[in-house]
Amino acid sequence: QVQLVESGGGLVQAGGSLRLSCAASGTFFSRDVMGWYRQAPGRQRELVATITMIGTTNYADSVKDRFTISRDNAKNTVYLVMNSLKPEDSGVYYCNILRLGVASWGQGTQVTVSS
Repeated sequence: QVQLVESGGGLVQAGGSLRLSCAASGTFFSRDVMGWYRQAPGRQRELVATITMIGTTNYADSVKDRFTISRDNAKNTVYLVMNSLKPEDSGVYYCNILRLGVASWGQGTQVTVSS
């Protein structure tokens, strides 16, 4: 099973930026899809962004044009750059890998955006 470790969360004022990182153990496979999800208190976990091994990306409408997902396959790391943060972006951000239909999750990192 792939181990995922997130980092980079924290407290930031509205309009600010953060960069999250997710380091994966082992080697990426060609069909792996990496993603970031988030969960706010009392709400369901929701998709933020995904990226394939060849760099195809997908974003939730709420973060388009503000967030950017990228990956460094040589470092087995996925990043999420979050700009123009809003209070509604607050929550626990989870890294995810989908491999051959099996999903693995990191432990999550807290992002808090103050107004």
